[in-house]
Amino acid sequence: MKIPREWVADGLCFLLAVGFTLLTVADGVDRQIGQVPLAAEAILGGLSCLGVWLRRRWPVGFAVVAIVFSVYSTAASGVALIALFTVAVYRSLAVAAAVTAFAAVASVGTVLIRPDMPMPKWWQAALAVACVAAVLAWGLLIRSRRQLAHAVRDRARQAESDRMALARQNERHRIAREMHDVLAHRISLLSLHAGALELRPDAPADEIARAAGVIRDSAHRALEDLRAVIGVLRADVARDAAGGYIGDHWAGDAPEPPQPTLADMLELIDESRRAGTPVRFSLEVGDPAAVPAAVGRSAYRIVQEGLTNARKHAHGCEVSVTVHGIRGDGVTVEIRNPVDSACATAIPGSANGIIGLAERVGLVGGRLEHGRTPAGDFRLWAWLPWPA
Repeated sequence: MKIPREWVADGLCFLLAVGFTLLTVADGVDRQIGQVPLAAEAILGGLSCLGVWLRRRWPVGFAVVAIVFSVYSTAASGVALIALFTVAVYRSLAVAAAVTAFAAVASVGTVLIRPDMPMPKWWQAALAVACVAAVLAWGLLIRSRRQLAHAVRDRARQAESDRMALARQNERHRIAREMHDVLAHRISLLSLHAGALELRPDAPADEIARAAGVIRDSAHRALEDLRAVIGVLRADVARDAAGGYIGDHWAGDAPEPPQPTLADMLELIDESRRAGTPVRFSLEVGDPAAVPAAVGRSAYRIVQEGLTNARKHAHGCEVSVTVHGIRGDGVTVEIRNPVDSACATAIPGSANGIIGLAERVGLVGGRLEHGRTPAGDFRLWAWLPWPA
């Protein structure tokens, strides 16, 4: 189906062809040979003009007919050039070259069939061939420009598609990191207290009640976190339309789900203490609310992962958590815990948490270190930028 621009172009070509035909007929001094009177000149020119509306659907057939008409009708010669231009724009170079060769031969045939033309024959033939070559070159130029424009649009669409695919992939990675960080923390609490109940069925009733309360609370929060993650996944299409996350940053008009910050770290520490992990905590940040959201969230997740690892590998041992931050110098997070095989639990570890933290810290431009210290403790350390 034609677009408005194509209808306008065809209309202009039709008016140009009609105008050329009318001028030729009006000029109609009978210079035709006997077989081509002025009436036939007008009929062939008029039919050629009507064929302009078919030039996009059948460009080659229209060009061949118009070129044949131009051999006998001067009025049709203008339409023949329009037809040749159409072939050069819409068909391959080989087809355009063949039609151009046919037009050049027909131009020479016109000189032989119409000896009453006022110009010398060689001049007529040279002028006709020059016009045909110029129209072919013009059409090829337009065709190459259109192909270039199509290629640029295709590349732009592909780039946009790749960008959206990368954004979706980054979003899935972000969700996977959040799911690991959150659920590993909750499930480790569940496992520890369930194991304690299994090993000490004769424990005092208040301890059993306290452990059961922690299990119930952790399970409830784990379900809430899982429901939130599933909600994020289900809203993937809506987030793509509204913006969503690009990497680890929210973009667009869709509302961002609540994310933890430095202000929530005290609750995280208290939760770990209630679960039986002694934590020595130090927060030395002048204005926690001024810390960028991405930095505060990353610091929270680092502490959360460090406490989870401590519960797995040093249950019951004291954990040291230090958070220090100054605007312009950055935020430093350090978690230390003893490495005692006697305190290790049966909770499996895959090291995915450390890998996820490294990715998270890298996204905000920070550094992450982890490993055993000379004193035998396990140390998780990170530096996060806090611009001045």
